[in-house]
Amino acid sequence: MVNDLLQELGLNPKEIAIYLCVLKHGKMHPSSISKETRINRSTVYSSARELIKKGFLLEDLAGPNSSLIAINPGDLNFLIKKEEQELTKKKHLIETTIKSLQELTRNSEYPIPKIVFIQENDLEDYLYKRSDVWHASIMERDGILWGFQDHTFAEHYEKWIDWEWQVGGPKDLRLRLLSNESSIEKKNTEKGYSRRQIKFWPSESFTATVWVHGDYLILVQTRSRPHYLVEIHDVLLASNMRQFFNGVWEKF
Repeated sequence: MVNDLLQELGLNPKEIAIYLCVLKHGKMHPSSISKETRINRSTVYSSARELIKKGFLLEDLAGPNSSLIAINPGDLNFLIKKEEQELTKKKHLIETTIKSLQELTRNSEYPIPKIVFIQENDLEDYLYKRSDVWHASIMERDGILWGFQDHTFAEHYEKWIDWEWQVGGPKDLRLRLLSNESSIEKKNTEKGYSRRQIKFWPSESFTATVWVHGDYLILVQTRSRPHYLVEIHDVLLASNMRQFFNGVWEKF
């Protein structure tokens, strides 16, 4: 079990054997470690250097021959502090990068990339990952997600829909969607998502999905395999589509 835990902390099997050997004796010369672990001496030296870098061993240079000392198990809390420091550093780096990129694209009418194609294997993760961006764009416009939807999307991604209306979306986000009359969409209307309004299209069924998320157009195909999603960031096109869906919704 200890070996598994140390492996989770980033040590390989030889590093684990060397560290536990030194820990058992408290202080050892590399030649003694090699003899007890049956790991050749050159590997002991290279692995010991890695363990020193990772903070599990110290090198004692006192005396004619250097020896290795194991860090007291109670002192391994430094790994938590190290991770926290690296996380803080990474967070600062990301925030600085975002500001720099936003400054770079401030005067650009169409941010890059303008069109993104997502394959089925990545589609569900992309829905979760991009939701905050889409929500922000919707709320900057009219607060309404417009569009029409093939009911097969709800059959395949019902979990994401529930997350969207229970956890993910802003409390004042609304949806006005045209869809095929289906048991799955009737089921969704019974879940009490009052802000999620669906009108069933009476004629031929929709075989694809188009959403307008603020300045983003999202096209999704879930009728046949493989599924895919296309995201288009186009301010003018999205504005026209919002007006179109608004007019259809009011007159339907």
